[in-house]
Amino acid sequence: MAWGKKKGARKEPLFGLPAALADLRLTPADRVPGGDDKPKKSAKPSAKRKSEDAGTEPPRERKAPAGRSGAKRRAKSRGGFGLGRLVYWGAVLSLWGVIAVIGVVIYVGAHLPPIQSLEIPKRPPTIQIVGIDGSILAQRGEMAGANVALKDLPPYLPKAFIAIEDRRFYSHFGIDPVGILRALVTNLLHRGVSQGGSTLTQQLAKNLFLTQERTIRRKLQEVELAIWLERKHSKDEILELYLNRVYFGSGAYGVEAAAQKYFGKSAKAVTVAEAAMLAGLVKSPSRLAPNRNPEGAEARAQIVLAAMADAKFITDAQAKASIGHPSYNVKPAGAGTVNYVADWIGEVLDDLVGQIDESIKVETTIDPKLQSVAEAAIIDELAAKSVKFNVSQGALVAMTPDGAVRAMVGGRNYSDSQYNRAVTAKRQPGSSFKPFVYLTALEQGLTPDTMRQDAPIEVKGWRPENYTHEYFGAVTLTQALAMSLNTVAIRLGLEVGPKNVVRTAHRLGISSKLEPNASIALGTSEVSMVELVGAYAPFANGGLAVAPHVVTRIRTLGGKLLYMRQPEERNQVVDPRYVGMMNAMMRETLVSGTAKKAEIPGWPAAGKTGTSQDYRDAWFIGYTASLVTGVWLGNDDNSPTKKATGGGLPVEVWSRFMKTAHEGVPVAALPSAPGGWGLSNLAQAASQVSPPTPAAPPQPNAGGYRPPPPTRANVRPEAAAGLDGWLMDRLFGGNR
Repeated sequence: MAWGKKKGARKEPLFGLPAALADLRLTPADRVPGGDDKPKKSAKPSAKRKSEDAGTEPPRERKAPAGRSGAKRRAKSRGGFGLGRLVYWGAVLSLWGVIAVIGVVIYVGAHLPPIQSLEIPKRPPTIQIVGIDGSILAQRGEMAGANVALKDLPPYLPKAFIAIEDRRFYSHFGIDPVGILRALVTNLLHRGVSQGGSTLTQQLAKNLFLTQERTIRRKLQEVELAIWLERKHSKDEILELYLNRVYFGSGAYGVEAAAQKYFGKSAKAVTVAEAAMLAGLVKSPSRLAPNRNPEGAEARAQIVLAAMADAKFITDAQAKASIGHPSYNVKPAGAGTVNYVADWIGEVLDDLVGQIDESIKVETTIDPKLQSVAEAAIIDELAAKSVKFNVSQGALVAMTPDGAVRAMVGGRNYSDSQYNRAVTAKRQPGSSFKPFVYLTALEQGLTPDTMRQDAPIEVKGWRPENYTHEYFGAVTLTQALAMSLNTVAIRLGLEVGPKNVVRTAHRLGISSKLEPNASIALGTSEVSMVELVGAYAPFANGGLAVAPHVVTRIRTLGGKLLYMRQPEERNQVVDPRYVGMMNAMMRETLVSGTAKKAEIPGWPAAGKTGTSQDYRDAWFIGYTASLVTGVWLGNDDNSPTKKATGGGLPVEVWSRFMKTAHEGVPVAALPSAPGGWGLSNLAQAASQVSPPTPAAPPQPNAGGYRPPPPTRANVRPEAAAGLDGWLMDRLFGGNR
């Protein structure tokens, strides 16, 4: 059998397949060539072809171990994949970075005004306040200096700013990448912020359009606006804008304002040393302002000069000369009391012209010379006697009889306290309120020689006393007012009616609320100094009402008239007869009464002292036909003084001021009533009687004390005429 020919060999059935397909095994020649398996060219026929030609099967190739070749292929695959991934993700991140930058730009830009609507804003208005002689008293507003063209400035002035602030100003496009990198490195080395990278254009953008907050968003806004400014304006235009808008400390904006502030000259005339100082201020204007820190300003100026020499803007010789011989003429810090006037003007300005959108000049009634005299009188008096009398503050108001304020001092030092004690403060006027009581009595039929009783009095448990605790019995109204007898003032106030006294005071110009009670006669209701002085003015002008004022005209800097004070219709608020009587009575206060220390050689003057309870306030309001002046001294916390009285310190300040104010002014008499009471009438009436003597106090009855009817008491002629004598010293001694 066929099975026995080859024992153990098994042959599988082919199921009819051709013999050529029986062996399906692949040889290396059957593989599809790959990237690394390219067939090699050879002149010799392949082994397979040879074997096929020979009819024999070629020997099998020896395969490399699978593990080693697979690892090699995987390593190659990883290397190619890592590089590709790096390129891919780099491109993706770059794309997202660009998108993020665009998004930030859009976000920041969305919080800016539309570029097409951006304009260089107008300078905030300046308020220039000038005196009656046209001299500048004060300035208010952020931009105090006028615009100065770049071509009008000395060339080293703008170059000083470029040298220290932005050396590459003329080459960058609004931002300076080199400067930013330099500042970043410097700050990292110093572990803090010691240098900034802002260009002049960026600083201008911040000054024009942005706030001073230190945030990333504001910084990005600054960059965008700087680029916009560079596209919109030339370099010279940007530099000129910068110099006219930058802040130099002490309220000075722009080089012109700074030069006027610190050197008293125009920016067009500054020296190299002064230009260096101005450029140095920009870094820290408040800290380096030369009127506060001259040493710091000088040291910074030397750094600027070195930078200018390094940039070849000036020679080394010029730098050394400027450092060795600085020409600074720094003015002292502005603490003048005229600033109280400027603040008062600022309060009334809105009522006069409304909101202002351009710079203006305010012409005032202030006399700079009198203002200086008033300031010195207050400051010197307090410097000499504030400790002795425990008085810390003072105020003075001087006005013409028609209400034009010539001088105003609201405190001893404006830089220490801006509180205006002449306008804002309200204090008890004490006995300086008594003229309104006596005027009311005259208007009800009494006369200066009408007699009233000076004796103790009680009103509902209240027992007011005289300053000296003495009582003189029957006295004339003139004597009572001159001696400032409290009991007579109380009786007189009750007699004429407290409500009528309040009406009189309001009619003459007091605007504060007054309480119509028995103590109103002693000035217990608070008033301001400016209204009290204004209420005395009718005594000096013949009885006409006045409105205290300080502004006469307001113009734009271009000359356009915005406001002019119109002549007021002045009402007659006091009959001339009573004006003459009051002047005669208050004249006696200065001649032999509580203000006998007050004197203006050759000038008829009158007035009234005032001291509030516990010596908290000391007043004197005195006047001539030329000027009405009030002085107040006291403490802001209303604490008592050490017996400072109206006849003491206030009279001394008043006399010093009024003597100077009347130098060279033609002497004029105080108004007196035609055919009525004046000083001659008073002397004539007084010559008929002999001096009063202290009397025992009358006993009040059940219905309360009633003064005796008017009688002609004993008044000595020389007393009424104001002559010194033992009795007058006895009656009028001491200060009230």
